[in-house]
Amino acid sequence: MTERLAGIAAFVEAVEAGGFAPAAARLNLSRSAVGKTIARLEARLGVRLFHRTTRSQSLTDDGQVFYERCVRALAELEAAEAALDSGRAEPSGRLRVTAPVIFGRRCVAPILLDLVTRHPGLELDLAFSDRPFDLIEDGFDLAVRNARLPDAAGLMARRVAGQRMTLCASPAYLDAHGRPRDLDEAAAHRTVVYGRGDRRQWLFPSPDGPQQEAALRVTPSSRVRFDDLEAMTDAAVAGFGLAWLPCWLVREHVAAGRLERVLPHLPGLVFDTYLVWPQAPHLPLRVRAAIDALAAGLPGMMLD
Repeated sequence: MTERLAGIAAFVEAVEAGGFAPAAARLNLSRSAVGKTIARLEARLGVRLFHRTTRSQSLTDDGQVFYERCVRALAELEAAEAALDSGRAEPSGRLRVTAPVIFGRRCVAPILLDLVTRHPGLELDLAFSDRPFDLIEDGFDLAVRNARLPDAAGLMARRVAGQRMTLCASPAYLDAHGRPRDLDEAAAHRTVVYGRGDRRQWLFPSPDGPQQEAALRVTPSSRVRFDDLEAMTDAAVAGFGLAWLPCWLVREHVAAGRLERVLPHLPGLVFDTYLVWPQAPHLPLRVRAAIDALAAGLPGMMLD
């Protein structure tokens, strides 16, 4: 029975990953091991599940029918495990989470490491990437997102915190170049900007509007651009100009006097932080524990 389930799991993974090689990477097996497992499954069933070429594999008609049945069967098994899991007092098993790189290292990892410390039966796989993953296709239990989310079938989401942005610069730079009194003066300064996507702009809400909606947009010119927030912070501390950064990232520098808030009277835009997970009839206890821990811990990390 165990070998049968292993063959079915390898088959489904090969279909959803798009080939034997990516399936092998997800399962921590060699490509040949996955190929042999599926070959044994085909021999036992007496049908060919894949059309194979030197470059790709595609499902046969029999393979498509079998895949649809296998997906339903595995979903039932997962629901059964989750139902049992919900009756346990201790979360256990492998928890796979993805989070943005810097935010994940600074804010998410400490909370989840504390969770693992408190629950010895829990295993943590935490992947840092600024590239959005497909949770279901890539096999993640939970994702942390720092942006508004489009509607997506099969996913659940919960807002757990807000990241306020602020303009800042080193006191030495401001002493040398002056402290701007408004956004027009600020945009004329030397600046350090994020060099990817819309984050090159500085965004501010209207004084009487929602903090999550940008009403004022400033596109500063800059000779220094990074696609890494920590590098931007280091450059601002070194006196390269004004930078628009999350409050949680610069808080210690401001407290130590290495950075100074610029135009502190302006409200800062707030980016919502969401937790996202695949919809399921029963949420595994390990996922529920992670959601609860992050929902409780992240707001404290976001203090201005």
